[in-house]
Amino acid sequence: MEHHMDDIDKKIMTLLQYNARMPISQISKEVSMSQPSIKERIIKLEEKNIISGYYTAFNLRDLNRGTTTFILIKTEQCQALTEFCENAMEVTDLFRISGEYNYLIKVQTASIEELAEFQDRLIKFGPSKSHISLKNMLENRVLL
Repeated sequence: MEHHMDDIDKKIMTLLQYNARMPISQISKEVSMSQPSIKERIIKLEEKNIISGYYTAFNLRDLNRGTTTFILIKTEQCQALTEFCENAMEVTDLFRISGEYNYLIKVQTASIEELAEFQDRLIKFGPSKSHISLKNMLENRVLL
């Protein structure tokens, strides 16, 4: 059964998207509803998997992972590549894509040298193209 989201659900989700740690009491004030009603709505959104998790955003530069690179790769070794990426600490995201290349890997490294070492380990899977991010213009955009 599909969950119909109303304006109150969307307002709750918007508040949580800006601050996933916002207390129920604060959401209650912002939405002008009782705390038990807010809690019940959040639980329903979680049960329906509309809210699928809560995350912490890190300052990657301060964690010595400030170099962002997007790597397009063409491979027939799909399962092996997936396992490689799951075990590589540099990989933050892996996407199956359409087009000439069949995967897009997002990598966070401390330096270009560390990126080169990662690419040396990746080369066994097939040809790739790397695109180093010069500046982050928009990330983790609020969707509602």
